[in-house]
Amino acid sequence: MSVLPTITFAKISAPKKGTVVLLAAKDANLPQLADEIDPAGILARAIKFSNFSGKSKSVVDVVAPANSAADRILVLGVGDTGSAKLTDWAALGGVVRGKSGAAKTLSVLLSGDGFDADPEAAAAFAQGLMLRAYEFDKYKTKKENEANGNGDQKPAGAQKVTLLVRDPAACKKAWATAEAIARGVMMARDLVNEPANILGPVEFAARAEALSALGVEVEVLTEKEMKKLGMGALLGVAQGSSRPPRLVVMKWMGGKAKDKPVAFIGKGVVFDTGGISIKPAGGMEDMKGDMGGAAAVAGLMHALAARKAKANVIGIIGLVENMPDGNAQRPGDIVTSMSGQTIEVINTDAEGRLVLADALWYCKETHKPRFMIDLATLTGAVLIALGQQHAGLFSNNDELAGQLSQVGETSGEKVWRLPMGKEYDKLIDSKFADMKNVGGRNAGSITAAQFLERFVGDVAWAHLDIAGTAMSSPANDTNQSWGSGYGVRLLDRLVAEHYEN
Repeated sequence: MSVLPTITFAKISAPKKGTVVLLAAKDANLPQLADEIDPAGILARAIKFSNFSGKSKSVVDVVAPANSAADRILVLGVGDTGSAKLTDWAALGGVVRGKSGAAKTLSVLLSGDGFDADPEAAAAFAQGLMLRAYEFDKYKTKKENEANGNGDQKPAGAQKVTLLVRDPAACKKAWATAEAIARGVMMARDLVNEPANILGPVEFAARAEALSALGVEVEVLTEKEMKKLGMGALLGVAQGSSRPPRLVVMKWMGGKAKDKPVAFIGKGVVFDTGGISIKPAGGMEDMKGDMGGAAAVAGLMHALAARKAKANVIGIIGLVENMPDGNAQRPGDIVTSMSGQTIEVINTDAEGRLVLADALWYCKETHKPRFMIDLATLTGAVLIALGQQHAGLFSNNDELAGQLSQVGETSGEKVWRLPMGKEYDKLIDSKFADMKNVGGRNAGSITAAQFLERFVGDVAWAHLDIAGTAMSSPANDTNQSWGSGYGVRLLDRLVAEHYEN
């Protein structure tokens, strides 16, 4: 598994040993302490001959500089610090980790000519560095230590990182929050990356139960209890698998007792063959990640509890495996959801919405939340529409949709709102039941959202289709993992900015 760095903060001084990182803004002027670190002036000459301008994320690397106690000095361009966002500082931290991973000790001077990283920026830098360090290699018997094709250094062992700042105490406080969020993201990544033979519904539920160590109240509903509740839609998906389903309810009650909770619901299909409507073999192995929504909700609950969020939050995940079997549901079957509405199952590969239908209704009826947001790797159609840079956002509430769009920009986990409307409802009308679970090829992501809307009543609700962002998303400065942990930072920011008291 990941060899994560230990991160500490100290007063600004001239670091003497190990790998040293200096920051330079767009004019490429080095900080005043550069002369103490590099008495021979090697850096100035390296900058001159490399045409280094301080452009964001550009690097000058000097190994074993003459007359310096440092083993190596990296100069990192930070661009225009006046317009830098927290996501920019996180990206810089990721770049530093990528370029210095083999170093056992690392000192970073978070100050330059005319700028200092404030506590929030320093914490974001540390978070980016830690998230970049994440690797999922627990099943590799041989570890790789060579540099990759980008020149990034593969870590040789645990990295001790000291961030040199003006106010270490304030930075340490900000880092406590940022680290809690980072560990929530990494929990979500772990869950998405695990193979399905290791992580079934029961095992996933056990990992959620472990959150009780952080003060999260966890309740696990069994198949028998879900039958009593009438969750025919969720149970229909699970009936082809020998592994029993679970519904996990997680509660973090850190707000005022009188406050209605906010709720997050995740699709947790631990493996999706498509059922009787079986998927093509090519790429089916990726369907171990079809529980990315549930992973994000579990990671979010970790983040909120670890940072002691002052909010009342419900997290619900529906955990099933969708398999073909003599007992599996068939195309044409009609199931009755917990809401009493009947659903004709046209395609057993449109199973996630069936799981969410009962989970949403259960949440609405049992917990009376202020709003509900569901996350699901729901449709391939959203990939066609948006690619892998934005999650699809659907909502019945403009205020909630606006808040999600805003925090998507500040967190770096972007969303794009897509339309909904009664005219799309006709596409999921059924001849034999109240609705059918697919509406054809056209507007596939929209009709999936229209289906879910029938199970939320008058509660403010948003649906995030994260099929393009939760797994196999493009690598970036803070993530080199197949499972991205998408959604944790987005929703933590939503709670922090709009729903904490």
